[in-house]
Amino acid sequence: MARPLRIQYAGAVYHVMCRGNDRQEIFLDDDDRATFLRILSQSLNIYSVKLHAYVLMPNHFHLLVETPLGNLAEFMRQFNITYTSYFNRQHKRVGHLYQGRYRSILVEKASYLGMVSRYIHLNPIRLKSFEQVSATEKYKSLIQYPWSSLPGYLGKAKQQVMVDYALALADYGGQSKKGLDLYRKQLLADIEDDLDLKDEIFGQSILGSDSFIELINSEFLEDGPVREQPAARFLKQYQQQAVILAAIEEETGQDLAAMIKGKGEVRRLAMDLLYRLGGLKGPAIGALFGIDYSAVSQERKRHREQLARDSKLGELMQRVEVKLSSLKI
Repeated sequence: MARPLRIQYAGAVYHVMCRGNDRQEIFLDDDDRATFLRILSQSLNIYSVKLHAYVLMPNHFHLLVETPLGNLAEFMRQFNITYTSYFNRQHKRVGHLYQGRYRSILVEKASYLGMVSRYIHLNPIRLKSFEQVSATEKYKSLIQYPWSSLPGYLGKAKQQVMVDYALALADYGGQSKKGLDLYRKQLLADIEDDLDLKDEIFGQSILGSDSFIELINSEFLEDGPVREQPAARFLKQYQQQAVILAAIEEETGQDLAAMIKGKGEVRRLAMDLLYRLGGLKGPAIGALFGIDYSAVSQERKRHREQLARDSKLGELMQRVEVKLSSLKI
């Protein structure tokens, strides 16, 4: 069987799963689970990753995460190593905790994020012991399960700081009582229908519409059929992205977060350099800055127009380009 693709880009959303080695338990008690969530929260902050949903099962876990910086691999590496170190220390064991690398499915945010959140939340009742149980009893068991982000989707009083509920709830009317009630009703319907996304996953790695799959194939993979590995071309672009943003921050004092929140010449300069020197296309740059890809083109046009009349901007761009040239990106 071909290995799943590893696709990274700014703003990507993933359904991430990790299973215990030989299907062994990765949580032996509630202290383990609480520590896992504490480490998860710390890792989310360190790598600026957004968490939309999670569930902890005895021998595996599911996360629904968004990576504004396109850094899923770095985030998961640090997170899994840290928890494995804790678990081995705590239980006086050695060796691998997980069964190989994590599995990640790239999710089309606009169309599938809410559905994937519900799929993740249904895991506690997706067991053999529930096969002959009524939908009503399944729901009662589900809402009593404590190690999941679901309670916050059903009541604002139980929301956790580390979970971003807003995006998944947007399709249901937001975080109002009406929105939470609609999410609950859809969850009940999913229990009745036995929601399953397996048949909708393309190439073991992508969950989205045909247009989304075509976009991923054209922007982030080499020409031809889907391959086992992400294109080396894009991996190089990702490395350049980090270098370009670091050089801009060193010259201007503005990091990516500041550019995303603000507007102006530095933000437009970053878009232009990411396009010309980083090789990123409009959709990828737009995802990075939280705007439509067509707006990226307009911002780059404004940059060129300002460059023609602003000598200081020209000097700034020259300093950044000289710095990048010396680094041989």
